[in-house]
Amino acid sequence: MVSKFRGKYTPEFRDTAVREVTDKSRPIADVARELGLVEQTLRNWVAAHRERHGGDTQELTVSERAKLKALEKEVRELRMENEFLGKATAFFAKKSQ
Repeated sequence: MVSKFRGKYTPEFRDTAVREVTDKSRPIADVARELGLVEQTLRNWVAAHRERHGGDTQELTVSERAKLKALEKEVRELRMENEFLGKATAFFAKKSQ
């Protein structure tokens, strides 16, 4: 059965989806689910991208992927703390005037 949506994705959409996988090292299944794509479709796009751009970039190992995920979590937490501290500073600066 052929999908009626075949070929209806813009090149920009495809590039964005592929970059989520290649640049951010996210699993294809997660990105496909998030964007409402069939997993194999995204897998094909990623494979074509890697073929076009010389698949010389190596996949991350499991330990590298785990470390990257931990670091990304730490960055998110630090950004939230920084945002909170900025708001607290603004609050106390306003209150002291």
